[in-house]
Amino acid sequence: MRTSSPPPAAIVKKVAPALPALPTSMLSSINALAKSLNIPREVLASNEEIEYAWADLPRELKEIPSDHRGELIARMCVAVSVGLFDGAMNYIWNATILHLRDTIRNFGLSVVKQILQRDFDEKDLLELQDSQLLDLCLKLNLINEDGFFFLDQCRDTRNNFSAAHPTLGKINDREFVVFLNRCVKYALAETALHKGVDIFAFISAIKGERFNSGQCTVWVERLNATHDAQRQLLISMVHGIYCDPSTPEPSRLNSLDLCTELKDAFSSRIRSDLINRHSEYLAKGDEKRHKASQQFFEKLSLIKLLNESEQHSIFSKAIENLWNAHQGMNNFYNEPPFAKRVLELSKQEEIPETAQDQYVGVVVTCFIGNAYGVSWGAVPSYEEMITGFSPKEIATLIRLSRGDSPLAKRVNAHNECRKRFLDSLKLIDVKSVPAPVKSQYQNLLDEKKIA
Repeated sequence: MRTSSPPPAAIVKKVAPALPALPTSMLSSINALAKSLNIPREVLASNEEIEYAWADLPRELKEIPSDHRGELIARMCVAVSVGLFDGAMNYIWNATILHLRDTIRNFGLSVVKQILQRDFDEKDLLELQDSQLLDLCLKLNLINEDGFFFLDQCRDTRNNFSAAHPTLGKINDREFVVFLNRCVKYALAETALHKGVDIFAFISAIKGERFNSGQCTVWVERLNATHDAQRQLLISMVHGIYCDPSTPEPSRLNSLDLCTELKDAFSSRIRSDLINRHSEYLAKGDEKRHKASQQFFEKLSLIKLLNESEQHSIFSKAIENLWNAHQGMNNFYNEPPFAKRVLELSKQEEIPETAQDQYVGVVVTCFIGNAYGVSWGAVPSYEEMITGFSPKEIATLIRLSRGDSPLAKRVNAHNECRKRFLDSLKLIDVKSVPAPVKSQYQNLLDEKKIA
């Protein structure tokens, strides 16, 4: 049920609008206006400030997608051309607020209602004060913390220094351009319009019947289309559903299907949140959920996220289960699934150092079998693991082949076990044998051949 990766986004070349040059007559008209009204020329923006602000406009406007350059942007430009920076500030701020409202609409008012857990419709959106709108955008992760900080500063500047209210003072061209840059950078330049995921429908789908062929793909696409914060929330919910002892198996499998498709794109926050929830089960002594959570990480090949003691526990338990199956009744028939599980774990992460002796000893002992033979169904798994032994594991194997270990006892007691032990040594690439034990490795090959 693997979804194909989306094609790389086309690189859109940003083109600055070609604004006309300021006519010299406009600047002279401002001088004449001040003179006719008998006011000091200094109360209006100077010609130099107007020229500098006008020259900076194309650089900022280039970052605004062309479909966002509407009437308010045009009015802002006209206001800048005559030095009315306080009016221009008000126009660009209004454009920012309208854009943020559209962003919330696109995210979905019904989803906002679910997240806020209260009624929220178009009327509520329009009645939000600017500060409340910024708060909501931050809560929905439609703007990040940096964006919230700088836009909130812009809101305060607009309230005190724009034409919207009696001003505390006037701003110059550089202050206006900084204001414009922040509105563009943290709001108007944003082209990724995230769509919210209907939480109730999502949970109902996970808890419903087993996903059909296309159902998982649809939900993966929807989660990829939303932002990190909601994706983190929903994946956390999926983890909780999987770990709930009362969850039926189809729902657990749905949870795994979804997370398997998304795991490669898990952000650091999502991974951290999953680990925190996992640790919380352990801290509360909730053994059932903690065990299920371990299984969740194992199924997603994310064992490496767990701490060393938990990794050891998972590997050690799997190896112990394999050994018990090998020692039990009908072992030739029961071993393969246990051997396969240890193999899958070994592919996910390096065997913890604390479990290497157990791992090497059990795998090779099971591979050589006993006086009655071997579990042929498990042999391919054993061969793959032995072939993949690290230099340190090879050294461990050579050490365990001596003394009174179960492996050494079988090799010394049964001729067939001795022959299969020789086969296990031949599975190892000579180049992987550590230099300190190379002579011992060769001696073992020679000994078993002679025997």
